[in-house]
Amino acid sequence: MLTAVSTALTLVCGGLAAPAPPSLAAAASCKVAYSKNDWGSGFTASIDITNQGDALNGWKLTYSYGGDQKLASGWSGRWSQSGKDVTVQNESWNGTLASGATVNAGAQFTYSGTNTDPTAFSLNGVRCNQGTGAPTVALTGPAAGSTYGLGDSVPLAATASAASGATVSKVEFYSQDGLLAAGDTSAPYSLNWTPAKAGSYSLYARVTDSAGGTAESEPVGITVTESASVVASPASLTVAQGAKAAFGLKLSQAPSSNVTVTTARTDGSTGLSVTGGGTLTFTPQNWSAPQNVEVTADASSTGKATFTSSAPGYASAAVTVTEVGGATGAYTQRFLDQYNKIKDPANGYFSPEGIPYHSVETFMVEAPDHGHETTSEAYSYLIWLEAMYGKVTQNWTPFNNAWALMEKYMIPTHADQSTNSFYNASKPATYAAEHPLPSGYPSQIDGSVPVGQDPIAGELKSAYGTDDIYGMHWLEDVDNVYGYGDTPGGGCENGPSAAGPSYINTYQRGSQESVFETVPQPTCDAFKYGGTNGFLDLFIKDSSYAKQWKFTDAPDADARAIQAAYWADVWAKEQSKGSDVAGTVAKAGKMGDYLRYSFFDKYFKKIGDCYPASSCPAGSGKDSEHYLLSWYYAWGGALDSNAGWAWRIGDGASHFGYQNPLAAYALVNDPAMAPKGATAKADWQNSLTRQLQFYTWLQSAEGAIAGGATNSWEGSYSQPPAGTTKFYGMAYDWQPVYHDPPSNQWFGFQAWSMERVAEYYQQTGNADAKALLAKWAAWAMSQTTVDPSTGSIKIPSTLTWTGQPDADWSGATGMPSANTGLHVTVADYGDDVGVAAAYAKTLTYYAAKSGDAKAKQAAKDLLDAIWKHTDGKGVSVPETRSDYKRLADPVYVPSGWSGKMPNGDPIGSGSTFMSIRSFYKSDPDFDRVWAYASGASSTAPVFTYHRFWAQADIALAMAEYGRLFGE
Repeated sequence: MLTAVSTALTLVCGGLAAPAPPSLAAAASCKVAYSKNDWGSGFTASIDITNQGDALNGWKLTYSYGGDQKLASGWSGRWSQSGKDVTVQNESWNGTLASGATVNAGAQFTYSGTNTDPTAFSLNGVRCNQGTGAPTVALTGPAAGSTYGLGDSVPLAATASAASGATVSKVEFYSQDGLLAAGDTSAPYSLNWTPAKAGSYSLYARVTDSAGGTAESEPVGITVTESASVVASPASLTVAQGAKAAFGLKLSQAPSSNVTVTTARTDGSTGLSVTGGGTLTFTPQNWSAPQNVEVTADASSTGKATFTSSAPGYASAAVTVTEVGGATGAYTQRFLDQYNKIKDPANGYFSPEGIPYHSVETFMVEAPDHGHETTSEAYSYLIWLEAMYGKVTQNWTPFNNAWALMEKYMIPTHADQSTNSFYNASKPATYAAEHPLPSGYPSQIDGSVPVGQDPIAGELKSAYGTDDIYGMHWLEDVDNVYGYGDTPGGGCENGPSAAGPSYINTYQRGSQESVFETVPQPTCDAFKYGGTNGFLDLFIKDSSYAKQWKFTDAPDADARAIQAAYWADVWAKEQSKGSDVAGTVAKAGKMGDYLRYSFFDKYFKKIGDCYPASSCPAGSGKDSEHYLLSWYYAWGGALDSNAGWAWRIGDGASHFGYQNPLAAYALVNDPAMAPKGATAKADWQNSLTRQLQFYTWLQSAEGAIAGGATNSWEGSYSQPPAGTTKFYGMAYDWQPVYHDPPSNQWFGFQAWSMERVAEYYQQTGNADAKALLAKWAAWAMSQTTVDPSTGSIKIPSTLTWTGQPDADWSGATGMPSANTGLHVTVADYGDDVGVAAAYAKTLTYYAAKSGDAKAKQAAKDLLDAIWKHTDGKGVSVPETRSDYKRLADPVYVPSGWSGKMPNGDPIGSGSTFMSIRSFYKSDPDFDRVWAYASGASSTAPVFTYHRFWAQADIALAMAEYGRLFGE
């Protein structure tokens, strides 16, 4: 996923009449969430105030500290302090607080000694957080009886709920020796704890809610061994009725002679039994190589059983196996097998926080430029994976937890986007042209170019009571490898020592900027790194620069999360468990509301024949809306709360590969995820129609779908080449947005996008979708060779395009012609297992609804061939990375510009991809990769990558075939 420059700034000046003093009416009920960022002698406090009673026209919050905390400054409210008592009252611009609305205020304090959080808050004289009942908490991990070696990380996890009317403040984890670490304040509640000594531990969790209530979980006993032990992986797995599953065993230390390990069921359901590997021998030579124990489920039981693997002189290992009903067949069990591997901590798919990495392997350069970055794409696939797990197992907790994880780490908090309240919808941003080459940057800010009005900002604020955007930022440095330390909700540019994930961004300099030419930069640019003006003057040219925050959304990922939530709602309701997912599904509707920003031209200019920039008219109302999922939308604002500006932009360029008719259908037709925006349903209904027209307009004579269309040729509202055909006035572009490599040469976009068309068709039987699929599937299958007996896979990889759609399309007449002048050619073929899985899913949905026997067989053959490539971590095939020759590529830096990365790597005219990423030198794969990139070796490196999205797509493809065909 690539993002174009999002560098517009808006500074709004003017006078406001003094408002009348607000009338303070007592709220019937209120909720307060208090958090702080403490550095030892001072702290910032962030307070979310939710009105749970009647609407307020003016508000005043009061609370007290127990120590010597002293107010230094405050924002988003009028702050004062008398002794230990603190008061904050509304400003003129945030005094209206609708029922259910939340407002945030913050302040900075100094202190010495202890800094205990306040517990009693009152809004307009009414005590807040007055819940009823008591909170609850349960420890869900580790499994009781688990054994760990000294030095191992023990993953603790808990679920918690607050008393009625209150919220969970924190969950803490304890052993008999006391508190293990600071409490986790956001779901999913977890801790990776490394015991300091061997022994038996009794672990439990404690919840504290906003009303001051506490509760403790039942304890779980584990053993930490200093001596040799049997090691099992994974520690838990799921098996369908009538199917088999396996876990691996090895020894923690080399034995002096052969060791026999026996495994038996020691507790639980008798429907589960060991049918292979019950007795295994480990030698001084093979002790660390895992050997499998096979467990078979009977045809009728459900429930859990514990299997214990033991050997003389070794601490035993216990594995919990769960048999689930209603999930039968070999393909469903393949889903569970793949799911077990993905969720096995030993395989390395997740960070300590539970965040999915882009790939298990770290030396990875494609759209993310490090394997342990992650994308909104990966989060969306995790949500989809857990939705399917709920379908198979009827356990919806992992699905809800996946959304909560995404919300915690990938949707910017109010603290991350704190000055949105200054956004002026009548002037969303100031124009800056895009340029084809990085050398065209920085781009001049030009306030003389007209920009349109944002027609949805007001209705979004009215619907949700906030100026904040509810959308995922697209890229995250999970291990903070770069060292910016832009921690979600935790401040700006905290630096290399910051723990946990960090927001970052790349791709700011035009269509020819490849990943090998980017300068990664922070999303919150406080000028701590980079040059004098941080990184801003690499991208924009202005008379002065202001410290600012900025985020970019990849619409296809948000739409995929919505798509997954729709399936969760459908499947949970089939199980009479719709209430289990209702809260999360509603949040998907909220995300869809904000996703409409991707429907608008970048600068809200009028759609159609929009050139040149100076005379293309500003949009008003909805005439700047093309109703397609564009490549991105973005938003930002000043770090200084006194600066008074924020901005938002859409994108006029739309790629067919990002469209998602199923998400559009869901947002229109599923009441559980209905967006609250006043015009949202109508917008998504128009989008559904427009997307299907877009696919049809772009379908080549052979059947593949061509690139897309743009309202801003070359990103600068230039005039398209003469004779270019248009879609609602937007010019055809065979490679929309980025050209290095061309954005529509990858067959994966065909499989990803047409799968969504197929899901929509499978749910609705829509005739237009069927016609698209029939032609596309015939072409794709004609270009595919698969041998399921050997695992040989030959599917399209690189596509080339000639011609364009035959005619303009405006929706005023019937369907366009057959595009006899628009053609695709398969330049080369590959065996990408992730793409093959998405392709198989497309055929599966299409065949299930149409009855196309050829498509069904092709899907089955692909899935069976994919499964031949299973390994200990999932499914993978070798791939030769000849593109890594470009690791020595120069990175364009303007003459005279100099700066530094957080680790001190200099940035200047001689910089290369690798020179500003010296952290790669410590990667275990660096030597062999750099030998090729530097010319010391002519052999391109070969990797067997385990990308998260691909592994999840393989699991999902197996499950969908099993679900729809029952095989």
